[in-house]
Amino acid sequence: MAPQNRRGGGKPRGGRPGQRQDRAEQRRGGARQGGRPGKEGRPSGGGRSDEGKSGKAVARVSLRPGEVQVNAYSETWLKKGFCWVYPNEVAAGDLGEPGSWIRLKGPQGGELGEGISDDGWIAIRRFPRDRQAGDVGWLVPLLQAALQRRAGLVPPQTTAFRWVHGENDDLPGIRVDWWDGWCTVVLDSPSLAVLLDPLWAAMQQVRPDVKGAYLCYRSDPRESRELPAHAQPGWISEGKVSEEYAIVERGMKMLVRPWEGPDTGSYMDMREVRRFLEPSWQGTRVLNTFAYTCAFSVAAAIGGAEHVHSVDLSRYYLARGEDNFRANGLDPDAHVFEEEDTFKALDRMRRKGELFDRIILDPPSFSHSKEGRWSSKKDMPRLVAAAARVCAPGGWIIAASNQGQMAPKVFRGHVADGIRKAGRTAVEAAFFGAAPDFPAATHFPEGRYLKVGVWVVS
Repeated sequence: MAPQNRRGGGKPRGGRPGQRQDRAEQRRGGARQGGRPGKEGRPSGGGRSDEGKSGKAVARVSLRPGEVQVNAYSETWLKKGFCWVYPNEVAAGDLGEPGSWIRLKGPQGGELGEGISDDGWIAIRRFPRDRQAGDVGWLVPLLQAALQRRAGLVPPQTTAFRWVHGENDDLPGIRVDWWDGWCTVVLDSPSLAVLLDPLWAAMQQVRPDVKGAYLCYRSDPRESRELPAHAQPGWISEGKVSEEYAIVERGMKMLVRPWEGPDTGSYMDMREVRRFLEPSWQGTRVLNTFAYTCAFSVAAAIGGAEHVHSVDLSRYYLARGEDNFRANGLDPDAHVFEEEDTFKALDRMRRKGELFDRIILDPPSFSHSKEGRWSSKKDMPRLVAAAARVCAPGGWIIAASNQGQMAPKVFRGHVADGIRKAGRTAVEAAFFGAAPDFPAATHFPEGRYLKVGVWVVS
């Protein structure tokens, strides 16, 4: 069984659903923060694994329209910088319609800021809004600060990066990806659509060279709701692009389609992993599973791999992978692009005695296919075991998880179980999080969603 969906919103909610879910998603992006299923950006240990507690009794406070009172438990987290309020943490007051601005008060009536209400598993997302700055003015310094955080972190010869990473850039539920001038704006909830016009205006002030922006969503398996007419996916700018074009990652070209966001065609959060592998491709046999548009395959072929075999359930994405080969002056006919379930492909390769020197495993956090439902907990050890059986002695398994709720220790345990089931041994040679333009704020440990390890198999 291999999942059909991609990362984060259709991994990832990261990475994190549809990544293939944003990794689309369900490849990455897969799970939501807070230890619950969702997308890219779930907690990897150390975050709020709860969804709120009732807490102690609160004092009677006079509330005006547009104000709510939260319990002591929520107040504690808000004072630490956490930006979510769960429904059962709202002690008094009316949330109004989704998308309403709400002032937050503590158990004794203290001011705790303001946020936007929702009717999903998060009741309020708090923003550092400065009312005196105006609807656009308060967003400008946040977008500027996000760019400044990435100064010097995006490599040379790279024209795509994450500009805004949601809660980690003080804009909860909002992600903005820059694709060489065109942007995707990815929202976690339609309640946030009230910010679209001022956000686009602020983006133009901060980056006058921005050409346009496309709105899309990361779906959450816990929520099923229709999008209101004013919040439908589509271009929020006058500028539009409808033809595929190439962005560059450290010199490697990848063809993208911003209007297909959040799965535009490249997962930038894996950039540092590709950089690490770059010197190791020469003369190797490479197997790239859950290949999507084949970024690792392209990188391997550019790096001198002898043979690259890409496997994915989607012929559509494999065809785009072949186009990425051509965009880099590579002949796709010299390599293999197989439309197949990953487990079936690995079993066939085992029976045929095929061996590979580099095996990439980047599955979804969860999704459904005709073969059944993918579960990281159940299927990751089985996937690693199947890969280990076709890994050449001294070969590398590069395994990833976009499920933020899975702690690194648990992920490593799944890999170890798989290696052991295959009757092999391995050592961990490297371990990565997301690329540095996907930061994790200290007050929001849920931002540490991506885990990628490199294991050398004996």
